[in-house]
Amino acid sequence: MQFKPDTSLPESDPLRHTAHIRAMLVEIIAHARADVGKVDEPQAKAIFEMTAEVLLGVRKTYEDYEKRMERAFASGRS
Repeated sequence: MQFKPDTSLPESDPLRHTAHIRAMLVEIIAHARADVGKVDEPQAKAIFEMTAEVLLGVRKTYEDYEKRMERAFASGRS
């Protein structure tokens, strides 16, 4: 699945960029998890699973930032 960025937001809007990076993280997480089932070596399985887990935390950070930014934008509107 290839992510297509939301071009409705201006280039200068951080949410445009965070959404793009977050979507790429989702793809990498899925790829790493799929690779766990494709290899037999325990060390490789462990590093692929660790990669997925670490990136889940990074993705959550992006989601938290986006929620905070959306609330900030909403509160600034009249």
